[in-house]
Parts: sequence; C-alpha cells; structure tokens
Amino acid sequence: MPVDKPVAPPDRDAPVSRATLIGYATVAVGLVGWFLFGWLVERQGFVNSVGEAAGSAFTLLLVIAIVGTVRRSRSDPSATRPAPPP
Repeated sequence: MPVDKPVAPPDRDAPVSRATLIGYATVAVGLVGWFLFGWLVERQGFVNSVGEAAGSAFTLLLVIAIVGTVRRSRSDPSATRPAPPP
C-alpha cells in the first residue's frame, strides 16, 4: 500500500497548557464532590455513589472524545476526504 506523504509521529512531548491542567483539576474536584454529595447528603450508599461518579466520569470522557474528533476533522480536511486515484 503506497503512502502519498510521510506520516510524522505525534508530538508526545508537547507541554500541557495551564488551562488544561485547571480543567482537569476542576473536573476531578467536581467528581469527588459529586461522589461525596451522593454518599453523605443523599445517603444513597457507598457503592451507588461510586457508580454514579464513575458514570459521570465516563460520560465526560465520551463527550471529550467526540469534541476532539470533531475538532481534529475540521482542522485536517484531508482526514475526511479519500485520496485521489493515481
């Protein structure tokens, strides 16, 4: 299978922005708070509170993955168009 252009490996050493770190910390604190709210305030049980917090975390990960895919496809138009025949 011929390759039209060389593919560079992704830059794994790129620094993480301060806004990203603040976002991660905010989400982590929010999830811990959601767990504690369910466990201590609503008294729904430890296991149910862990499950609810984990479900919220997985939902956030899914949303982040979808948004990242949409952003990447918009920034790289060749990702959605097939290569022209030779």
